[in-house]
Formats: sequence, structure tokens, C-alpha cells
Amino acid sequence: MSFSYEVKEELSKLNNLANKKQVKAELLGYLMSNNVSTEKKKLKFSTENSYNINRFNKLLSNTNIPFQIDIQGKVYTIRFVPSKLLPQKEEIVEYEEEEKKALIRGLFMGSGMINDPNKNYHLEILFQYPETISSILPILQEFGIQMKILDSKDRYSIYSKDGEEISKMLALIGANKSVLKYEEIRVIREMKNNVNRIVNCETANLNKTVNAAMKQIEDIKLLQEKGKFESLPEHLKEVAAIRLKHPELSLVEIGNKLTPPIGKSGVSYRLQAISKLAEEIKEEEK
Repeated sequence: MSFSYEVKEELSKLNNLANKKQVKAELLGYLMSNNVSTEKKKLKFSTENSYNINRFNKLLSNTNIPFQIDIQGKVYTIRFVPSKLLPQKEEIVEYEEEEKKALIRGLFMGSGMINDPNKNYHLEILFQYPETISSILPILQEFGIQMKILDSKDRYSIYSKDGEEISKMLALIGANKSVLKYEEIRVIREMKNNVNRIVNCETANLNKTVNAAMKQIEDIKLLQEKGKFESLPEHLKEVAAIRLKHPELSLVEIGNKLTPPIGKSGVSYRLQAISKLAEEIKEEEK
């Protein structure tokens, strides 16, 4: 069962059908969705979600609108004649807070989808007409939800790929159990991402340290090959000897082995002096 299916199952069971205004608002959301079309002077809504068709069935029944349901394979279809009993878009301006939430819920039920948050964050609602979007975005913004518009040749929708915005949307339409599940998955994903970032950072730093150590060893061996090592000042030879014997040590650890011990910057300065001498030899041989 997909996450979208689970959310719509939860929403289909909301017990608010006694409130006629909310019923009409939710029904209007369905009617504004992409899955409602006209067929032989009738309106048609189709879905593969049995919970979704049951919810739409209840909304129409509650509004006293006659309808018929057909099933072809996995597709459920409701057909009904347009009626004055149907809610109109003009009514939106008079909606109170709970009716606005019901409207958005109907839209999501009608043609909304949400990806499995274990894979990626994506929520989208499709509209039959692009101009309808302009009446919905301000309502979402009232509730602090930001959605983007996708307006292509044959697809009009609003969407979000932001986990926080999607979570707020689920809460807005009343999918409280789904919000808890969504947030639990989000927390686990964020923890995994943080661990991966830390591991990647530590790996990068380790590689940088190893590469630097190998370069230092190459420079020291070059000085030895060219007979320049023994003429080095004692403090440089001491650092070089420890680096050759312990290629895995950090600069701090090398500094702790010196007599007397010195800090990281002091070790770095000495190794840089050795590298500079090695570079001079390389330049002379060019």
C-alpha cells in the first residue's frame, strides 16, 4: 500500500460529515481537482482508491445529489448530473478556517499524491484548470504553507519537495496519524543524512591527512637520496625521523613525541621547511 493510499484511507474516515458547510467545501475541492471531467452532460470522478470513492459517495449523499457508481477492473467511477445543489467556486470567499481546510482536503483526495517519504519528499495536487490555482495558493499561504506551481502544456499542479511544508499540509487536511508517521521517517532520514555527512567529512579529512603525510615522506627521502638530510638542523631531522617511522601520525601526535613537545603549528612549520628544501632540489634538477 502506497503512502498516498494510506493518507487517503485515513482522511476518508474523518467523522465530520455532520457539518454541512465543511461537507460542501470538501466536495468543492473534489470538483476542482483534475480527476473530475464532463461526459455526456454528466460530471465524472474516477479513482482506483476504494476509500476515496467511498468518501466522495458520502459527500454527494450528504448533499442530496443523485449519482451512480460503476466499477471497471480496478477503477471506480461516480457519475452525477450537475445541480444547483453543488457548491460553487464563488463561495470560497465566505469560507471560515475549517471550511478552507475541508476544501484543501477535498482537493488532495480528488487528485493529490504524496511520495513515500523514505524515498523522497514530494506532494502534488493536479487541477483541471490553471486559473483555479490562483484561488487556492492564497488559502495555503494563510496557513503558512508554501507551494510551487507547475504549469505545462497539459498539466496544471501545485507541488512541494520540502519535508516541512508537506508535513504542515498533512496536518492541515486532518491526516494526524500520517503526520506522526511522516515525521518519524523524516527524523530517521535526517539522522542518517547527518551521520553520512560526518562520515564523508571525516573520510575527506583522513584522505587529506594521508596525502599530506605521503608527500612529506617523499620530500624527506629525496633529501636523503641527495645527501642533504644529514646537514639539516637537528630540530628538522628530529621531526623527519618521526614522520618516517610513523607515517600514520597526525601533526599533533608528532609534536607530542618531540623533546620537548611542541604544538601542531610548530610541527607544520618544520615539515614545510623540509618540503621547501625538497622543492629547491627539484627546481635545480629541471
